[in-house]
Amino acid sequence: MSTPHFETEAIRTQIERSQFLEHSSPLYLTSSYIFEDAEDMRASFSEEKERNIYSRFSNPNTSEFVEKIAKMEGAEAGYAFATGMSAVFSSLAALLNSGDHVISSRSVFGSTHALFTKFFPKWNISHSYFKVNEVEKIESLIKPETKIIFAETPTNPGVDIIDLEILGEIAKKHNLILVIDNCFATPYIQNPIKYGAHLVIHSATKLIDGQGRVLGGVTVGNSDLIREIYLFSRNTGPALSPFNAWILSKSLETLAVRLEKHSENALKLAEFLETHPNVQNVKYPFLKSHPQYEIAKKQMRLGGNIISFEIKGGIDAGRKFVNAVQLCSRSANLGDTRSIVTHPASTTHSKLSEEDRLEVGITDGLIRTSVGLEHIDDIIADIKQALS
Repeated sequence: MSTPHFETEAIRTQIERSQFLEHSSPLYLTSSYIFEDAEDMRASFSEEKERNIYSRFSNPNTSEFVEKIAKMEGAEAGYAFATGMSAVFSSLAALLNSGDHVISSRSVFGSTHALFTKFFPKWNISHSYFKVNEVEKIESLIKPETKIIFAETPTNPGVDIIDLEILGEIAKKHNLILVIDNCFATPYIQNPIKYGAHLVIHSATKLIDGQGRVLGGVTVGNSDLIREIYLFSRNTGPALSPFNAWILSKSLETLAVRLEKHSENALKLAEFLETHPNVQNVKYPFLKSHPQYEIAKKQMRLGGNIISFEIKGGIDAGRKFVNAVQLCSRSANLGDTRSIVTHPASTTHSKLSEEDRLEVGITDGLIRTSVGLEHIDDIIADIKQALS
C-alpha cells in the first residue's frame, strides 16, 4: 500500500490494542508500570528494552499523539508537553548552554518574548531580534556563540508570514538549529521541516484540540535533538497527561476537515472586513493584499483561521467593538470551534510599552479574530453589527 494521506494517518495511527480489541484507543490512566521480573526491570531502566516505565517519561496515549504529529510533520521523533509554553521552554532550555546566543523574530508570543528577555539572561543566554520583513539582516546578527534561529509563522497576533525557505538556507549555511513555532498553521497547513527546520513546536491547546478543552504542547523533529529534549524533560517533569494526550489524539482525527472549514470561513470574513468603512489594515495570509501573500501561498496549504484588523478610533474603538459582539466570544484563547475576538492593546499586550507594541504591529485599534466553525453568515452579521 502507498503512503497514506494526511487524513488517513490522523485517523489510523493507533497504539497497540489490548486483549479487548478496542476500535478506539483506550485511555491509560496509570502513573507507572509493572515488570515481569528483576531482569525485565533492569533492561527497561537501562534502555536496552523500549517500554513504558513511568508516565512522566512515556505513556501509550502520549506516544500515540506524538507519533501522529511526527508523521504529519515529517519528523523523526517527538515529545509531548503539558502546555505549548512548556514545549517552547523545554525545547530551548534542553539545547542551550550558558554563553549561547539565539536569533529570533521580534514577533513572537508574549511568553516566548519573556523567556528571551527576562529568564534566559539569568543563565547568560543572550538573543538578537530581527523584524519579520527584514530576514535579509539575520546573517548580520550571527555571532560565534549563536546556536539557534527561532521564529513563529504566521505570527501572533499580527499574522505576518516569514519565508521558511530563507530561514532554512541560513540555518544550513551557518550550521545553526532552526526551531519553528507552527501553532497558527498546524501540521495540516504548513510543514517547516520541508524547508529545513530541525524542530517544530505546537501549542496543542489551540487548533489541534480545536474545542477549548485541554492544554497541551508537542515538539517534533530531528531524533538527536529530540533525545536531548527528552532527557531534559524526563528530569524536569513537564510531561503531557495521558488524559489530555488521549483527547488531543482524538482531535487530530478531525483536524483536516476542521481546518478546511476554519480557513473557508476566515477568508470570507477577511474579504468582508476589507470592504467595511470602519476597518483598515486587514491581514489574512490568503488575502492578496497581505504583504507576504506570495510567501504564504508558497509554504501554506490554507490561510488558517486567524485574522488581524485595525478598527479606526484606537483603544476606545477597540474596546467598544469587543463589548458589542454578541455571537463571538471575548477570550484570549484561539483555535476554538467558537469564534473569538481579542483586543491585544488593552488585554494580552497591555503591559508592553506603546513603542514595544508598535514594533510588532500591535496598534491601539488592532483586533485579533479566531474564526470558528459557526455559519459564516452568522459570524459576519455579528462582526458587522459590532463595527456599527
